[in-house]
Parts: sequence; structure tokens; C-alpha cells
Amino acid sequence: MVDRTKTAKSFRDKTVRQFTVFLENKVGRLHDLAKLLGSHHIHICALNVIEMADAAIARIIVSDPDEARNVFNETAVAHSECVVLAVELPEGAEGLDKVFSALLEAEINIKFGYSMMIRPHDKAVLALCVEDEDLALDVLRQHDYNVLGQSDISR
Repeated sequence: MVDRTKTAKSFRDKTVRQFTVFLENKVGRLHDLAKLLGSHHIHICALNVIEMADAAIARIIVSDPDEARNVFNETAVAHSECVVLAVELPEGAEGLDKVFSALLEAEINIKFGYSMMIRPHDKAVLALCVEDEDLALDVLRQHDYNVLGQSDISR
């Protein structure tokens, strides 16, 4: 029988929290976001910005998600959270197709992904949001990929 408590803890240990922050599409809004977080000693470890006509969506992974959540709530920054997997690419960009193939074989849909600015073990890291995080984590482990947890990037 599977110990669900142990499985859930293992899953939590190997996931990363991503914030989606809603910004006005105006000059300086990203600067303001980085400055706000920096003033609380929170570092942006990954960034993906989607531009729309009058707004921008910034997907960010930060060094201290609990503190970032507090800062966003205290300053009324519109945001949401989700879980992403931070996958190390041992071959760098050349190995990207292998990660996608492993997930495709298991019929796991990738909602979105982007590269991270940090390299805890001197390897490229890809943040992936997938439909089934538990299954994706198992598949990636079976294919010998290292999936980082928040503690790996929060140094």
C-alpha cells in the first residue's frame, strides 16, 4: 500500500510555487515589481512576461514564496499561484526534446514553460506547468531527470 503522506511530502519537496502577477502595460511596472520584492530581500529566479493590449502578465518564481505572498497581499498586488516543476537539463538546450518526449509518451500536456535564471547545479533549468504534476514528476524521475524543489532555488 502506498503511504500517501510520504508521497504528498515527496511531491511538495520537488515542486516550486509560481506567481502570476497582473500588471498594467505601462513603462516601469516590471521595475516596480522587482523593486518591491527586492526591498523585502526576495529575488526573482525566473521571469516570463506576456503582453496584452492594456495589461501584462508576469509569471515569476521567487526565492521566498511565502514572503512574496505576504508582500503581495499587504500591497494589494493582484496575483495567483500555481505549482510548476523545475527540471534540470543535463544536456542544456540540446536535451529539450528528450524532456518533451518523456512527457509526451505519458500523454502529459504541458500548459506552459520557460527557462529559469538560476542554475543551482550549473545546469540549465526549465520551469514547466503540466496538467498532472504527480504523474509528470514520476515520469521525469523514471527518465533520470533531476526535479528541483523550492529549497534548491531559495539558497
